[in-house]
Amino acid sequence: MTAVADTKPFVPYAPTPRATPAGRLQGLWLLARNPIESWTQAHYTQPILAGESPLFGYAVVVNHPPAIRRVLVDNAANYEKDPLQLRILKTGSSGGEGLFTATGDAWKRTRRTLSPLFTPRRVATFAGLMQNNAEARVDRWLKRRPGAILEIDREMTGVTYDILSTTLFSDAIAKDSTGFERALMQYLDAIGRVDPLDVFNAPAWLPRIASFRARAPLAFFTQTMMRIVEERQALIARDNASAPDDLLTALLRASDPETGIGLSTEDVIANLLTFIVAGHETTSRALTWTLYLLSQSPEWRARAEAEAANASPDPANWLDEMHTIRAVFEEAMRLYPPAPVLTREAQDFDRLGETNVPKGALVIISPWILHRHKLLWTQPEAFMPERFLPGARDAIDRFAYLPFGGGARVCIGARFAMLEAVIVLATILRRTRLTLVAGEEPKPLQRITLRPQGRLAMQVHKIG
Repeated sequence: MTAVADTKPFVPYAPTPRATPAGRLQGLWLLARNPIESWTQAHYTQPILAGESPLFGYAVVVNHPPAIRRVLVDNAANYEKDPLQLRILKTGSSGGEGLFTATGDAWKRTRRTLSPLFTPRRVATFAGLMQNNAEARVDRWLKRRPGAILEIDREMTGVTYDILSTTLFSDAIAKDSTGFERALMQYLDAIGRVDPLDVFNAPAWLPRIASFRARAPLAFFTQTMMRIVEERQALIARDNASAPDDLLTALLRASDPETGIGLSTEDVIANLLTFIVAGHETTSRALTWTLYLLSQSPEWRARAEAEAANASPDPANWLDEMHTIRAVFEEAMRLYPPAPVLTREAQDFDRLGETNVPKGALVIISPWILHRHKLLWTQPEAFMPERFLPGARDAIDRFAYLPFGGGARVCIGARFAMLEAVIVLATILRRTRLTLVAGEEPKPLQRITLRPQGRLAMQVHKIG
C-alpha cells in the first residue's frame, strides 16, 4: 500500500460498478457498448470470483497477484488464449500469424525471431527520431493562435503515427499518410467491438458486422504493406547494405535463432499490424490520458514541467533520468490500462488459491479492475503518481500492475513504448501547457484499448 499524498489528489470519472451482475441480454448490450460498465462492486473488492456466467460459461475473474502469477508464469502452459479472444483479434485477418494471434509453437518461434528487434540498445537508437517527430508536432501547435483548441486524442494519434512511420518504415508510408492513418483508425474501431456471434461461437461463415466494417481498411492496409515489403525485399536483394536501418528491414532479416528460419511475407505483414496496434494505438491512448490527468493536477504538472525543462541533451537517456514524468505516465496507465482485459482458457483442471478452475473455464484478468482494486491500492480511483517514484514503486507487486501484460507474453515493445512516451511528454511539457476545455471531461470507452468517448479538447499555451 502507498502513502496518501498531503494534497487532495484528482479523481477522474469512472463508471459506477454495478450492484449485481448483468443478465444475458443486458450483458451482450454492455459488451457491445462499453464492457468496463459490466463489472460489479464485488469485482473491485474480492480477490477471485468464480461461477457460471450467462455469456461465457464457467468464468474465473482473478485479482489476486499470486494467482495471476500462476496463470501467466508458473502454470502458463495450462492457460492458452481463449477462442473468443482469438476470434475477435482475427477479425479481418490478413492471413498471417502475428504475436497477438499466434499460439503454441508458432508463437514461440515468432517471439524468438522478433525479440532481438527490441533490445534496450536497439530501442535507444530510435530516441532521436522520436524527439524529432515530437518537436515537429509541437512546432505545428505553436504556429496557431494562442489558446488554440486541439483535439488532443487526435494529436497523440498523429505524433505516434509519425514516430511509427519513421522508426518502422523510414517514412515509406509518408506519401499516403492520410489514407493509411484513416484506414488504420477504421480497422481498429471495427475489430474493437465484441460481436454476439463471436460470444456464442457461431460458425465462421456467418457474417459479422465487424468483419464487414474491417474489410475495406484491411484491404488498403494489406495492399500498402505488401507494396512496401516487396520494395524493401527487392532493395535488400539488390544492395543489402543500402537498406534503411529501421524495424521493417530488421523484421525481414530476422530469423529464429534455433532453426534459422525467417518469417513468411504473410507473417511479416501480420506482425507489422501487431506493431502498429501495440506501438501506435496503445501508446497514443496512454499519452492522451496522461495529458488529461496532468491538466487536472497542477502540482504534478509543475513537477513534470520542471523536470522536462532540465532534460539532458541525449533523449535516449530520458527514460532512466525522468523519474517524475515516467511516474506520471505509469500512473496514467494504472488508471487507464492500454489493454483493459486479458483472457485465457484453462486447458486442464487447476487451483488458484482455494478456487477450483475446471478444464475449459474462462479465466479473466482485467487490468482495469486489478489497477483499481480496493485490496491492492490506497485510494485506487485517485491520480497519485507518487506510487511510481523510485522507492515507492518497489512496493507494488509485479502482478498487481499489468500495463503491458505479464509472463512470457508480456509486450515485446514495452521499452520502446515507455521511451517514446517519456520523450513525447517531455517535449510537450517543456514548450507548452495544455488546459482542458470546459465541459470536456472524458469518459473511458473500451474497444481494443481504452479511449475517450468522443473528442478530448484542450487549449495549447506556449511556455516562456
